[in-house]
Amino acid sequence: MKRRLPNVFSLSFLDVIACGFGAVILFFMIINTGSTRKSDERTKTLREEATRLEHEVLEGRLHLVVLRNSVEDLEREQAETEGRSQRIIAAIREKTTELAEFEDDTLARIQHVDALKADLESLERDVRRLEAGSHGREDSGRALRSFQGAGDRQYLTGLKVGGERIFILLDASASMLDQTVVNIVRRRHLSDAEKRRSAKWQRAVATVDWLTTQIPAASRFQIHTFDVTSRPLIEGSEGRWLEASAPATLNQAVDALREFVPHGGTSLYHAFAALQAMSPPPDNVYLLTDGLPTQGEKPPRRSTVSPANRLSHFRKALGVLPSGVPVNVILFPMEGDPDAAIQFWLLAQSSRGSLLSPSRDWP
Repeated sequence: MKRRLPNVFSLSFLDVIACGFGAVILFFMIINTGSTRKSDERTKTLREEATRLEHEVLEGRLHLVVLRNSVEDLEREQAETEGRSQRIIAAIREKTTELAEFEDDTLARIQHVDALKADLESLERDVRRLEAGSHGREDSGRALRSFQGAGDRQYLTGLKVGGERIFILLDASASMLDQTVVNIVRRRHLSDAEKRRSAKWQRAVATVDWLTTQIPAASRFQIHTFDVTSRPLIEGSEGRWLEASAPATLNQAVDALREFVPHGGTSLYHAFAALQAMSPPPDNVYLLTDGLPTQGEKPPRRSTVSPANRLSHFRKALGVLPSGVPVNVILFPMEGDPDAAIQFWLLAQSSRGSLLSPSRDWP
């Protein structure tokens, strides 16, 4: 029997090779399918992200166009606003220049009016001086100075200004700012100009002004204000009499009084002591006050003064009052001092003077 030669490429071998190759292909296909699925998933995510970014880019471009339009509108409005602001600034400068011109013109007019008023007052004083120096002064009905009150009124006062040596004492303490304690305290903290405009003080100044118009031309006079001390209205005239025949002196005294500011407490002791310093002594005294004094010769030790203390200060002040001199009292209103009217009335009666408590519209 003939031997068969071995063949490595037999059918069985080919089957094994084919099976192995098929298994490799199957394994590759299985792996490739998983990789493709994962790749598709990653690709899908990236596509979605790319799509979202494209939408954002489109929206950004749209917003950019809107913003560019807004910027253009703002730039246009800014240009218009700058133009309007320049016109407004120019108008303001023009109006400011016109206002300055008007203010200068108004100030010049005011100064001119003030100058005319000063000239008018000077002329009126000159007329009063001429009238005082004329022979017509022999008529006792003519006044040395003129006084114009509010309206045409006549009062029965019983107060006659006469004598050869007339002394006027005006209370210039803080109480002359008002007739109530509350308002006095309030007004003490106001400016000097507001203090001078106080209604009560203005009445006192007007009363002194009226008294100076009644002084006979042949008389001599002196005017003092007093608070805690006593001083003449005309500086440097302490202890001497002034001639009433020179109305300029009276005008100087009244003008000085209009600039005076009430302040401090009240010492009637120093006011009456000023009468003793006059030589010869006065023969007629006119005392303008609103109540009993708050201190005597020296300042009080306490900040408050009782009615009994005020009465004591008043009686001690009477001790330095020259004897035989009529004291005419013009008593202004003041709350919380009921003894004042009685004591000053007794003083007026005992000295053969008079007491007057004027109404609000006097003189």
